[in-house]
Amino acid sequence: MSLKFAYWVPNVSGGLVISKVPQRTGWSFEDNARYARIAEEAGFEFALLQTRFMASYGAENQLEAISLASALAAVTQKIKLIAAVLPGLWHPGTVAKMISTIDQISHGRAAVNIVSGWFKGEFHGYGEPWLDHDERYRRSEEFIRILKEFWSKEETHFRGDFYRINGAPLKPKPISIPPVFQGGNSSAARQMASKVSDWYFMNGNTIDAFKAQIDEVKTLAAANNRKLNFGANAFVIVRETEEEARQVLRDIIHAADPEAVEGFRSQVRFAGKASPEREGMWANSNFEDLVQYNDGFKTGLIGTAEQVADRIIELKKIGVNLILTGFLHYDEEIKAFGEKVIPLVREKEAALTSVIAK
Repeated sequence: MSLKFAYWVPNVSGGLVISKVPQRTGWSFEDNARYARIAEEAGFEFALLQTRFMASYGAENQLEAISLASALAAVTQKIKLIAAVLPGLWHPGTVAKMISTIDQISHGRAAVNIVSGWFKGEFHGYGEPWLDHDERYRRSEEFIRILKEFWSKEETHFRGDFYRINGAPLKPKPISIPPVFQGGNSSAARQMASKVSDWYFMNGNTIDAFKAQIDEVKTLAAANNRKLNFGANAFVIVRETEEEARQVLRDIIHAADPEAVEGFRSQVRFAGKASPEREGMWANSNFEDLVQYNDGFKTGLIGTAEQVADRIIELKKIGVNLILTGFLHYDEEIKAFGEKVIPLVREKEAALTSVIAK
């Protein structure tokens, strides 16, 4: 399986780093329509639209993910659109219908990312109950099971702890069953992925830490007679020299917004301590890591095009199937990644396959 490439859709203001460094990245529909068209021509297969309903870590303005995915479906041709959805603020039957509609509009390019929730303020602000950590994942598991039933069966009947579906139909069905993505680093998240999800997103990390996570989730999935794919988050800085790339990283961190970073750190630590393990996805993240809010710096896609391609191949070797990218300056850097990095990765993949065949 060739590596897939995805990018974070900047549908919230402030870019992909919590920093006051200049970022030539917009959040409007017009900006995102342009980025999506650039990305699909550059060789990206997926675009992940973030879910955010209230300002956090400096993201003052937010475009809702499903609505924007529908709009982008109408102005793109190839790229698959992953709309992030937050159970508790959505009903699964409603989401099944909306994603099916996007699949029809896009001729089979819809996908969904189920986000179980770490930001208590959104639930409190919207008057919805904030469940205990593992309960949020149990609800998400029911949510995914219901989505898949709506998309595959004539009528959906479901009796769970969180949802009841009483023989509801869904027509038209999606052209193809949309893949279901999820993230999360807790035991509950890994168990859920092994039972119902198709793709498991991982925050940025080291090669060894990625491998340990992949191996564990693969083992859990095998126990359920399932297989799933793995995506790794990475913030990409490609420059002519490694020193230039490293200097950009230093500039981003030097200009970090301390108040916003600390606010984010407080929220995610609170969410993590609610898990039985008493830690969450960001348990081992320091201040510098959190400047990119999904630990993207840790993955190490920072350097020359050749260095970044080599690092991506190392990720492929341990079982990563998709690289989820973020950039500082979206217009030029998405295009440059497609022109300079993806072709190198394809060459290295071919060489790797040839060696294995021998």
